[in-house]
Order: sequence, then C-alpha cells, then structure tokens
Amino acid sequence: MAASRIFLVGLSGSGKSMVGQLLAGLLGWEFADSDRVIEERTGRPIPDLFRERGEAVFRSMEAAVLDEFASRSQVVIATGGGAPTDVRSRAALATGLIIWLDVTPERAAKRLSADPATEGRPLLEGDPLARLSRLFGERKHLYERSDHSVAVDYYAPEQVAERIVELLGQVQAGSWSAMPARFDDSTRAGHGLTIAAAVSTAGVGASYPVIVQDGALAQLGTVCREVGLKGRAFIVSDQVVEPLHVPAARASLEDAGYSVTAMAIPPGEDEKTLATVSTVYGWLIDGRVERQDFVVCVGGGVVTDLGGYAAATVLRGIAFVHVPTTMLAMTDAAIGGKTGVDHPRGKNLIGAFAQPRAVVIDPTVLGTLSGRQRTNGWAEVIKHGLILDSDLLDDIEARAGESGAMLDSHLIARSVAIKAAVVSADEREAGGRTLLNYGHTVGHAIESVTGYGQYLHGEAVAIGMRAAGLMAVAMDVLSADELDRQQRILLGYGLPESAPGLDVEAILDAT
Repeated sequence: MAASRIFLVGLSGSGKSMVGQLLAGLLGWEFADSDRVIEERTGRPIPDLFRERGEAVFRSMEAAVLDEFASRSQVVIATGGGAPTDVRSRAALATGLIIWLDVTPERAAKRLSADPATEGRPLLEGDPLARLSRLFGERKHLYERSDHSVAVDYYAPEQVAERIVELLGQVQAGSWSAMPARFDDSTRAGHGLTIAAAVSTAGVGASYPVIVQDGALAQLGTVCREVGLKGRAFIVSDQVVEPLHVPAARASLEDAGYSVTAMAIPPGEDEKTLATVSTVYGWLIDGRVERQDFVVCVGGGVVTDLGGYAAATVLRGIAFVHVPTTMLAMTDAAIGGKTGVDHPRGKNLIGAFAQPRAVVIDPTVLGTLSGRQRTNGWAEVIKHGLILDSDLLDDIEARAGESGAMLDSHLIARSVAIKAAVVSADEREAGGRTLLNYGHTVGHAIESVTGYGQYLHGEAVAIGMRAAGLMAVAMDVLSADELDRQQRILLGYGLPESAPGLDVEAILDAT
C-alpha cells in the first residue's frame, strides 16, 4: 500500500470526482478522473463507449489507465464505479491507498438525478434507484475490501476530503488501522500466500479466499487455521490422486496441529453417484464426525463436487475446504459452491449450493496430469476468456502450444478471478452466472448420452461451445470470423470440435 497514491472507489453519485479534486488541492497533488482520461483519449463520452464497444472493452481501457497511474506518486485518482469488479483494475488499485466513499443507493440516485452532467448515462436509464441498489449489492463485498471507508451521505465534499487527509496522516505516522482482509489480486495473507480472489455470497453471508500460488499445498494447514477451522480433518480423495498429493496435504494439516484421517474413492465420473456419497457418509459416521470437524477435498471435479456435497449434508452440514488438483477443478468446479452428483438421467441433477471455507490451488501439482487431462482442463479457461475477458483470451491465443502455459499461476489466477466475480454476484444462477454455462448445454448432453466415459468434461464443453457458436452465427449474434477464432483457439489447445457417431436425437433429448 503506497501512501503517495490514493484511489477513490464507490458507486456513481458518491462524489469521487468532486472529493478527489478537493483532496488533491489540499495535498498539493495531481488529480485524475479515470473516466475523463478515457473520454479524452477516445474522443467519445463514456455512455457512447458502453453502447458501441460494450462493457468488456471499456473495463480493459479503464484497467490500462489505472495501471498507468499505479506507477505515479502524489496523485489522487477518482475511479469509475465498477472499477473494482475487474481483476486487472484491482491489481492497480492495490498499489495505493484505497478509500471507499460509502454512499447509500438512495442518496446516490438523488445526486445523479439532480446533476445535468449525468444525462445519457446507461446507469440512469429506467429506474436509477433500482439499478444503483442492484449494483451496490453486487459490488459491496469489493468496496468493503478497501483500506478505509468514509460515509458520505450527510457530509459536504470539503468535509470528506478533510477526513481523508486525516487518514493519510495516520498512514504516514504509522498509526493506520485498515479495514479487514483485503482479498484482492495482490493481497498476501499472513502465511505469504497470494489470495487471487475472494468469493462473497450475500445469500448466506459467506466469504472465502481462493489462493493460487506455487507451493500452496504445503501451507494447507496454516490456511485452515486462518479461516477458523478447529476440529478434525477428513480428507476425501480418489485412488489416483491419493498417493500423489494426499501425503503432502496430510503432513501440512498435521503440522498445523490437526488430527487427520483420509479415504479414497474410485476415480472417474461414473463414480459421481449417490451410492458413492453413501460410502463417504459411512466413513465419516464411522469416524464419529462432529459438527466442528471439516472435510478436505483433494482431487479433480468429481472429488470436489462429491466431497463438498457429502460435507454439506452430513450432520446437516459441516465445513469443507477444496484442494483442486486438475486445471478443470481449479478454474471451475472448486469455485462457486455447486456441489452434487450425477443421476442416470443427467449430469449434476442432485446437489446443493454450499460454499467451501477456502480453496487452495497449487499449480505445481498439474505436472502429474496425463496429456489428455491437461488438454481437458483448458476448456473452462478458454471459456472464461470468450465470455468475459478479451485480454485473457488474447494471452491464451498467444500461448497456444506452450508446454508451460498450464503451470502459469498468473494465468490460472486470472481465470479464477473471473469465476469468483461471477458467482459472487449470482450465487444460485438466477442471472449473470448463466454465462458460465457457455458450451455446457450440449456438452452435458454429450456426457450423459455417452455414459460419462467417452468424453471428458472439458472435451464435451469444447464441442458444446462450437455448437453454441454455430447457433449464434445462424442467429446473427456472432460473426463467422469470431467463431473461426474460437475454433482456432480450441483446436490449438488440442480440444475436439465434433463428436462423430453419436445419436443426434438422443443428444437433443438430453439437453
């Protein structure tokens, strides 16, 4: 945290620009408004940029501007209301002192409605209060990770600026008391591990860190202590993963003072059933599991889904931690609280939303995967780039064929942050989270029809993305060139684009 750089964050209508100018004047520093900088450079108003180029392009521009100011000293930067929602922008914000101007949606709507300069903003189309309330609900967990907040509803901008000067004085004097746990992209927890993202789910009041760092498995026990787990640890794995990674997980937990027991289920999607869950229940109950105990799921998506479901339902729910060991599990299955098993009539039809207490991702374990499993894992990462992050997609495209790309913790962290942001805003798939299903409608049908054995999940999703792309082109919502690019990237990572020989009617019936 740099005391020579201040970023102001908060809803539109919180007064960031006015307060920022006054604050810069009091300090004798430079002032910048990221929205104004973008407008000057593009020659286009922000509302026009949103309409013409879309939010993803705008967020990329915003991140680039904030990154520039992250290298300057003695500057106050007023950010756009949605800046903390972007993983790249959060990395820039974390280089300075982050001050949240905390305004209620009611007060923000009143201020914006009275300001002629806000005319034409996409935010004010329709019902401003309703939209501000929704945005506040989606972003509050991000704003709360600032270094400090200043309630601004009933204070003049001059008073707010003066209060921030006082806060800066505390930083420089060494008496600063920051807000709790800045779980953003550059945060380091007490054990030295990077927290790539945090998932916050307003529906259950849960918030948990997702840690991505080489060697993180060795710190599993410390992480469990830091998130408040106190009972015994029950490790669930599968018979392939157990000899590879459970000894390290056990050692770390025991070093942290936990009593540990472990079991391994047979590997494979065909074991993701209620019968296997019943076996896990029996093991837990035979072990006299109690409510303060917790499950540690060490493995791929089958283990995290099934183990999480067992933990969420035994004794009406105990805590669990995910330690994903495949790329697919790291970037998808382990994050978001979807637990469950398959049914003969379809994939993931039995389950519950239950959030882990932490997700610990160690990219070095991916070196033990077979070639096909490595290829399989890229499908979800590519999907994240396709649906929400054009810069990530550019990087993925540029690195096709690189043997070390899968072990890149930064690349994994970026994909993780996308998944975390989406599920934080929509825990139960009531709205925006459906974006994550791109390619899954047909993909799940392929898995179901083939008995979960012929195609791995990522392979089926890759075929499903082509199917979705072809439909989108036919509907004039995707260009043929964009579909061609999608397919070049998928094929560049060794993923299939067709499933010859399958019964088309059966696939349609299973969707």
